[in-house]
Amino acid sequence: MKEQPTLQTRRLTLRPFTLTDAPLVQQLAGAREIAAMTLSIPHPYEAEMAEEWIKTHPASFDKGISVNFAIVLRESGVLCGSTGLGIDAENANAELGYWIGLPYWGKGYGTEAAQAAVQYGFEVIGLHRIQASHFSHNPASARVMQKIGMSYEGCRRQHILKWGKFEDLELYGILQSDWKLYFS
Repeated sequence: MKEQPTLQTRRLTLRPFTLTDAPLVQQLAGAREIAAMTLSIPHPYEAEMAEEWIKTHPASFDKGISVNFAIVLRESGVLCGSTGLGIDAENANAELGYWIGLPYWGKGYGTEAAQAAVQYGFEVIGLHRIQASHFSHNPASARVMQKIGMSYEGCRRQHILKWGKFEDLELYGILQSDWKLYFS
């Protein structure tokens, strides 16, 4: 079994989740505002859901189908969110995902963590393309994608049924060659 790495940024540590993170994951991801902005976080988010989700990470990483990082503040060691890549190795691409707990919104942590995850995808995994999407009512997520060099690729109109309402999904992507130009 491969060991998932820990990444360092200026203000953050991106490390594997542990079961001791489950209560804080449940608390942060359990906020209705987080679930409203994400494709896969349910509301209510029950305590056992966080533990079950964390338990899936080692096998998914070992199979090369995903990597999930706990976003932790370097100074305090406090968990503030999550980022990761859902990997399609056959096509050398991945889907970037992230969420930041409400108390940590507006501080640039999402951008810093997403940039590190994308760099890991291109430089370590060797991906060719990374894409991400957001609900059109979440412009903050669009700004994260733009700041890390992703290009707007279109809108899937009323593509997701979330809480009884069809939502538009805005699509972004970046190629490894774009990444090298953007961050060199």
